[in-house]
Amino acid sequence: MTFGVLAMVRSVVVAATLSAAPAFADSVAQSPIIPAASQSRLLSIGGDVTEILDALGYSDRIVAVDSTSKYPESALKTKANVGYMRALATEGVLSVNPTAIIASLGAGPPDVVKALKASSIPYVEVPDDPTAAGVSNKIRVIGAALAQSSRADALAASVEAEFEILAKESKILTAKKRAIVILSVQNGRAIIGGANSSADAMLALAGAGNAAVGLNGFQPVSDEQLAEFAPDAVIVMRRTGEGSTKTLEAVASLTGLQSSPANRSRSVIEMDGLFLLGFGPRTPAAVRDLRSALYPDTAAPPARREP
Repeated sequence: MTFGVLAMVRSVVVAATLSAAPAFADSVAQSPIIPAASQSRLLSIGGDVTEILDALGYSDRIVAVDSTSKYPESALKTKANVGYMRALATEGVLSVNPTAIIASLGAGPPDVVKALKASSIPYVEVPDDPTAAGVSNKIRVIGAALAQSSRADALAASVEAEFEILAKESKILTAKKRAIVILSVQNGRAIIGGANSSADAMLALAGAGNAAVGLNGFQPVSDEQLAEFAPDAVIVMRRTGEGSTKTLEAVASLTGLQSSPANRSRSVIEMDGLFLLGFGPRTPAAVRDLRSALYPDTAAPPARREP
């Protein structure tokens, strides 16, 4: 695809996204602007938020992150860690002396977020919408907060163009596979992504159906439910080191999957959790990798942007 055609696709996608989702445009317009003097020590809460800040060239201004900020790899190695984004402590956050906080809407608990918003530190809340349009909206919200709308628009347009290409490529898929995404296995029970979850959204973008029919959000399921799902493929979260082996062993031990088509064809796909479910700038690459793994004979070569 030539540069001129790509630019045309990008402009069309941007216009379509904004006209189809006025709420997204509103969220960008309502995003508070962080004064330039307050951008020197940013606290990033949310793996997707950290990815976007990195893509916009702000990594060197991040002084602390939460434990889900695993990309770029240097984030957790070189920045202070304030803990899990849904279990923050006011004292822990303030102890890193941030001049501004950019946090995912999923940050919590609510009383801590309320206290942080009431402080004198600028607090920007980033919508958490697991859709293709939601990714570009996140980028634009953060860009607007940093007074870097032009840079953010360019990044968002690039991501939108990639999603548009992926959507066209997915139309060639005829026999769609039914898959499940296993977030983890706890006490012998698998936690599966149902409707209205980031897992469900990723399966749809990759051209697959969610076999977890009747499930909403991420929920633990019984062996009986797993047997009823009978997925053609199983996607699991990749762990590092020995943890990866243990995860695969835990999935293999699930009785409900023993007679599934996925088990018979050994269709178990491992992917990095943030890469797969983060809905940040790398999401188009994650969609392509997932689709390539699900449909090895028809999908385009994977983008390979995992850490």
